[in-house]
Amino acid sequence: MIRTTVSDDVAGWLDVLGPLTFYLVVWGLVFVGTAFFVGVFIPFLTGDGLLFGAGIVAGSTDRIDILVLAVGVGVAAVAGDQVAFLLGRRYGRPYLESRKGRWVQAAVARTEKFYDLFGWWSVVIGRYMPWARVFVPVIAGVARMPYAKFLTANVFGALSWAVLITVLGYFAASDPSVRPVAYVVAGVVIAASVVAGIRAWRQERATTPRA
Repeated sequence: MIRTTVSDDVAGWLDVLGPLTFYLVVWGLVFVGTAFFVGVFIPFLTGDGLLFGAGIVAGSTDRIDILVLAVGVGVAAVAGDQVAFLLGRRYGRPYLESRKGRWVQAAVARTEKFYDLFGWWSVVIGRYMPWARVFVPVIAGVARMPYAKFLTANVFGALSWAVLITVLGYFAASDPSVRPVAYVVAGVVIAASVVAGIRAWRQERATTPRA
């Protein structure tokens, strides 16, 4: 299903835009997904599906270089989170409160608890959870997380998420012998994100006083 939907759509971008613009669009979507809250509204176009689909496209044609693509998405992911972190640190709590909507504010509250529970690891784990991916960097900035500490978590999370999923997509398309392994690993990554979310939810319930 992933291959026949996401990769077909992203492959269509390549046909229309050409290789250079294709790179820029994929990198740009990864960047704005966390830098400017775009991932709240179009998580499909800024998250796992985009990366996996772009990797599949790279594995299906010689017009896209997987090394250039993977390095670019890694840099874009790090840069997006750094911008979000600095915005949160500069403008503080009012910056979060300016995001209107009941769902958004509920996601902010949930992410704050997630950050309190996992600290440094929330930046890494949050990469695999659409709502946390968008809000954790800002909340880390609001909470005045040390810059160097955030940077290490950000780089580690970007490499383990953006680069890994893109490369998995590439191998899923380019090497028939590796394809089953690539899909299994992708499934494990997705399952791990679900487990992390369930763990955060259970710990949140355990620490919330009952009425």
